[in-house]
Amino acid sequence: MSKAPELVYMETETASTWVNSSLGTPEPKSPPDSRSPTPPPAPEDRGYPDGGLKAWLTVFGAVLALFCCGQVTAFGVFETWYAQNQLNSLPASTIAWIGSLQLWVLYFSGSFFGRIFDAFGPRVILIPGSALLVFATMMTSVCKEYYQFLLVQGLLTGLSYGMLFYPSFAAISTHFRRYRATAVGIAIAGSGAGGVVFPIMLRHLFAKIGFGWAVRIVGFLCLILCSISCATITSRIPPGRKNTSIIPSAAVVRDTPFVLLVGGCFLVNFGLFIPFVYLANYSIYRGVSSATSFYIISAMNGGSIFGRVAPAYLADVIGRFNIAAPSAFLMGLFALVFWQFARSLVAIVLFAIVYGCFAGAFLAMQIPCVAQISNIEEVGTRIGILYSVASFGVLAGGPAAGATLKISQGSYTGMMVLCAMLNILGSLLLLGAKCRVNPRFFGRV
Repeated sequence: MSKAPELVYMETETASTWVNSSLGTPEPKSPPDSRSPTPPPAPEDRGYPDGGLKAWLTVFGAVLALFCCGQVTAFGVFETWYAQNQLNSLPASTIAWIGSLQLWVLYFSGSFFGRIFDAFGPRVILIPGSALLVFATMMTSVCKEYYQFLLVQGLLTGLSYGMLFYPSFAAISTHFRRYRATAVGIAIAGSGAGGVVFPIMLRHLFAKIGFGWAVRIVGFLCLILCSISCATITSRIPPGRKNTSIIPSAAVVRDTPFVLLVGGCFLVNFGLFIPFVYLANYSIYRGVSSATSFYIISAMNGGSIFGRVAPAYLADVIGRFNIAAPSAFLMGLFALVFWQFARSLVAIVLFAIVYGCFAGAFLAMQIPCVAQISNIEEVGTRIGILYSVASFGVLAGGPAAGATLKISQGSYTGMMVLCAMLNILGSLLLLGAKCRVNPRFFGRV
């Protein structure tokens, strides 16, 4: 027996229930006609403004907060600097754990912060998160020893990113339904923009004014941007309206589409970041100069900006799962076919842009997919659960790819196959989740 109609209309019923209860009117007794693949416009318009000053100010604030979080993809600049200066006695693989820890904490903290958002709203997390980011950035500027970088830049900075990341997206999801993917795509493009700007900015500042003041300038910039974010990001659902427990409900693990979505995102995130970590080294392996190889990552982040915005707009028309699953599959296909034969600078840059585009599309779809199959008052919790599970894939992806490189005695073929298979297998689980919501293969989900 299919449960597709119930799942497709979960958001609409929840939104209209919240609005009706706030007006003192009775809740709807039955869902809309199950023969229709999409909800009728009236209930969703009543529940979700899908625009307006507060909604778009929330998107604007999220763009600024996520621009600051874009530093996480700029860690390659720090790794290169540390290897030549403060940490020149350590191997590159050891230094890389600073960035891996930062990314893992960002992902893993989601379950905790998502639940706090559902109970108390965004600013309880955003304000201390902004203060922590500025503090951690300033402290990074005076670090000297490896353990100091690991604790400050790895742990504290990663934690602050999580405190900005999750409430920003969860707040957007309370304002938008019909255009949710577009709104989230615009916001997450801020992260991609940060991934382009920060590597170039830091590289030039390191050379001109040194490490300490370069990092402090970043800290002051984050202070300004995060202050604006704290003032503009709001949630449509009033905090404390329900007696929300910090412990998520066990019913989450019985929601088959959500479990399949989490499993698919775990596998895709396991493989997705492998080219982001190793493509610059691969280009050097193919004879590209180290100075030029640095900009390949910026090209990949530039491609991801387009991928986070354009497919997100399309997803609001044809469905969020209908963008997420093909994007993951195409990442795997391009890693298996295109990356294998990308041996010149032009081919490598082209692969970086195309892969970055599909990676950006997938990253922009994770949160809209969660929100589409979730009760709106649990969306923060479920976003957090997904990212917490995916964090272990993110943490393992780089070392696993490095292990295949070592086993293959310097050949990148094994790494490419690993990246491809993880993305393709993840896309199949995403397709399974989509079919549980709507069994029609080309149905809008």
